[in-house]
Amino acid sequence: MSDSQPEAQNWNAFVEQWNEQFLEALEDNMEAQAQFVESWSETVGEVSEDTELSDGVEGYARAYETWMTASQQMVERMNDQLEGEEVDIEEFRDIWLNTANEAFKDIMSTTAFAKMTGETVGDVLELQQQADEAAQETLRSLGFATQDDVVEIGDRLVELERRQHAVEEKLDRVLDHLDEQ
Repeated sequence: MSDSQPEAQNWNAFVEQWNEQFLEALEDNMEAQAQFVESWSETVGEVSEDTELSDGVEGYARAYETWMTASQQMVERMNDQLEGEEVDIEEFRDIWLNTANEAFKDIMSTTAFAKMTGETVGDVLELQQQADEAAQETLRSLGFATQDDVVEIGDRLVELERRQHAVEEKLDRVLDHLDEQ
């Protein structure tokens, strides 16, 4: 009887540890969902048109449903493991990775996300243009050739080559004409 008592204590310690890890994972999941909701709410809050707003809310709802389904799968697999079924730890990782992919697809397929992405790309391109202009002005003020200067020189060289070729063709025709006489 004394031998079975340490085994029960070990089992209780194992189950307690497992429960703590499950609760930590669930807590982390809820925290990730809260951050996701907060981020998405900020994005949806910036959307002005009703159709974009409803599309954004629907995308968020699909993503939230995806996360809840994953949470349910995690609980089911943990229960399976507690009941003695052998569950590979990678299965838990795969559930979360697949869920993240699906949730991102749910969000990224919305017009609100497309609008936000378009605005961000537009802002980045505008900042890049401003930085390029500032760099060109700095180089110009320091007496260095700028990209615009190099392009202008290249265009002039191409024009000179074109003119030279035209002059050579005319000269060849004149020489041919003189040879014929």
